[in-house]
Amino acid sequence: MATRARVRAPELVGKGGWINTGGKDLTLADLRGKCVVVDFWTFCCINCLHVLDELRELEEKHRDTVVIVGVHSPKFVHEADHQAVVDAVARYEVAHPVLDDPELATWKQYAVRAWPTLVVIDPEGYVVAQHAGEGHAHAIERLVEELEEEHAAKGTLRRGDGPYVPPEPVAGALKFPGKAVRLPGGGFLVADAGHHSLVELGADGETVVRRIGDGERGLVDGSAPRFSEPQGLALVPEGLELGYDVVVADTVNHALRGVRLADGSVTTLAGTGRQWWQGSPTSGPATGVDLSSPWDVAFFDGRVWIAMAGVHQLWAFDPAAGTVAVAAGTTNEGLVDGPVAEAWFAQPSGLAVSPDGSELWVADSETSALRCVSRETMRVRSAVGTGLFDFGHRDGAAEQALLQHPLGVTVLPDGSVAISDTYNHALRRYDPASGEVTTLATDLREASGAVLVGEDIVVVESARHRLTRLRLPEEAVRVESVAHRTQRAATEVAPGPLRLDVVFTAPTGQKLDERYGPSTRLLVSATPPELLVSGAGADSALSRKLVLSEELTEGVLHVSAMAASCDDDPEVEYPACHVHQQDWGVPVKLVPGGAVRLPLVLAGME
Repeated sequence: MATRARVRAPELVGKGGWINTGGKDLTLADLRGKCVVVDFWTFCCINCLHVLDELRELEEKHRDTVVIVGVHSPKFVHEADHQAVVDAVARYEVAHPVLDDPELATWKQYAVRAWPTLVVIDPEGYVVAQHAGEGHAHAIERLVEELEEEHAAKGTLRRGDGPYVPPEPVAGALKFPGKAVRLPGGGFLVADAGHHSLVELGADGETVVRRIGDGERGLVDGSAPRFSEPQGLALVPEGLELGYDVVVADTVNHALRGVRLADGSVTTLAGTGRQWWQGSPTSGPATGVDLSSPWDVAFFDGRVWIAMAGVHQLWAFDPAAGTVAVAAGTTNEGLVDGPVAEAWFAQPSGLAVSPDGSELWVADSETSALRCVSRETMRVRSAVGTGLFDFGHRDGAAEQALLQHPLGVTVLPDGSVAISDTYNHALRRYDPASGEVTTLATDLREASGAVLVGEDIVVVESARHRLTRLRLPEEAVRVESVAHRTQRAATEVAPGPLRLDVVFTAPTGQKLDERYGPSTRLLVSATPPELLVSGAGADSALSRKLVLSEELTEGVLHVSAMAASCDDDPEVEYPACHVHQQDWGVPVKLVPGGAVRLPLVLAGME
């Protein structure tokens, strides 16, 4: 067995306290004898949600030797609210202890630079591996198996139940609903994400008419269907005969589903059930192409457009041809306008079409932005929002207005746009005619979508597990303006040359397989672009010399890395391969005497 570096793990501390432990505060001493996987996550982050799903099998298979500990490390102000973290743990069915660390104390002690990051601690309390991003579950399982064998032989492995104590279940018809549509008969169809089903409600928005799905996770078609955290819904336009009446963004199944309302039967329209990775096909027969966390859907320009949150893109499904393809975005995360093929998005999560069908409005959650796609020009523009690190609640002229992680958009009768401003618990309005942003309503707990009903608007209050009907106000609500920036500390680096090293060590028994070309990829850019004098762009090497501006004092380096490792066994003709990938947004402060090297750990130990 290879010798591993041994670094004593810092204690787990967080001002918000512990969740899922029955009220007990945990220490590393309590976990001695277990293989501990520390998951640094935040609930706004789609990559973090992917990792929660990746870890479920490991958690179940090694439940008597492994303890997963989530350390919730917030990006947005709302995510520092303890009740919001409790809600998120319940929403995403996190079945392990979670430490609420609103001030990023443990994040700093472990020198974490990105969400998600996984740290493995051996049964004696030493850090033995660190992984950033997605795709590491297989490597961690291999390491866990080694640790189990090693520490069983040493007598330092402790088997038995872990410290997880499940929370009380949420009662009620809805559990963390996502979005809703109004049905032709006057009722509502709601994506009941927490119950992995769809619910038809009566015109009062409360009476349950029927449920489609049995409440268990699954990807099952037919008359007894199953979903996994469905979010977006779109009614098929009148006159379009497709054999189904509603398109569903079945988010955690990475699929689009079609629902026939007459009998509740379900058909998979697009997706394979597998998550899309770099290098996978980006077009083709819809049920043969992988998708990645589709969050909303809307009929636009003759196709079903998809807010593909997991890869920061918009895709489109052609129901007539039965094909799917990328429609906008590059997979780079950020706010860049321009032609659809060059634009950047950041976790697009809500879609709505203008009354005349000429524009598609997009709630771009991680940039706290309202974006728009023009059908005529096929260009993307930003109406509200400035980038990944600025957010808040500020009304007024759109160029200075602020949102906080919006998940939904609804076009109003006058052509203005209602924004479900999720982390501000508000309903906002953008008026294209005046260029003004106002607040229509507040105290809407994690509003995630809304639907028009005459002169009223029905808002999905996801964290209150209900629909709330409001009269559209003639005048906006006045609120006190607040502005925030992400609270991650900037890394001090020197102007001029900077060595960027992405650290990657292939898991035991695997290697970088170069037989069919490069198995690694590194993409670097900056905000503002002038921060990088040289070194921007894509290449296969995981190390690169950058040159930073002598004129600027701060900015953000955007680094995207990917590595594919394959089984290292010459006897295996078709070795199994695994993709590891992560995007970093590293705030930097340029100071004389600052660091001249920036290491980012994708997998391994620095």
